[in-house]
Amino acid sequence: MIINIKAKGMDMTPAIKKYVEEKAKTLTKYFENIDDVDVIVGMETHHHNKGKIFYAEFNLQVPGKNLTVRKDAIDLYKAIDKVRDHLKVELEKIKEKMRAKDKKVLREQKGYQE
Repeated sequence: MIINIKAKGMDMTPAIKKYVEEKAKTLTKYFENIDDVDVIVGMETHHHNKGKIFYAEFNLQVPGKNLTVRKDAIDLYKAIDKVRDHLKVELEKIKEKMRAKDKKVLREQKGYQE
């Protein structure tokens, strides 16, 4: 899995880079065949009424699909966690659909009746 990380509107610190890499690597628990992960972290604007708003955007390339999830939060780490949680659910859905297709093909090959 290749992880590309970019920062927009803010400086990329080693702590942020390490945190993003850890969260991206944990996604392999839910789906093993992740090819690339492109991550963009940044600040929405510097003059927002409610203070600084950070965002995290993950673009995953899995076989047959591209997943893009973007979340905003007051804290950058919370935004990264929100994206990871959302991707966990999406990857589990994809994996379950693949399993259902595999079961259907096996049943047809073996001649089972549903």
